[in-house]
Amino acid sequence: MARSQGLDLVEVASEAAPPVCKIMDFGKFKYKQSKKDKATKKKQHVVSLKEIRMRPKTEDHDFNFKINHARKFLEKGNKVKVTIMFRGREMAHQEFARVKLNRLAEELDDLAKVEKAPSMEGRFMIMYLTKK
Repeated sequence: MARSQGLDLVEVASEAAPPVCKIMDFGKFKYKQSKKDKATKKKQHVVSLKEIRMRPKTEDHDFNFKINHARKFLEKGNKVKVTIMFRGREMAHQEFARVKLNRLAEELDDLAKVEKAPSMEGRFMIMYLTKK
């Protein structure tokens, strides 16, 4: 029947008893399937990780500038990794960095939640934020 119509005989469900087959144009079916897959891929949003780097002695204006960047990243649906880098003797005063990170979390409290609290990793203090 399939040959007489110029179509293909396609096995749809091989696990069924008896196996289910369908008469269709297989090339057209594969083309429509690929178009459908592309459309679903286009609609989904991939969450990426954006990083903001600061120093413990970052001044208020620069700090506010960084907060605005973090806000934009979070509004787009991305995660934000806030990193504070220490050099030399700054390692002795980690409380300054912790205060900065806590202040940043408070500023973004309306939009973000803290996924991972501030913690030290080598010479970096890191905190992760995600959208509420």
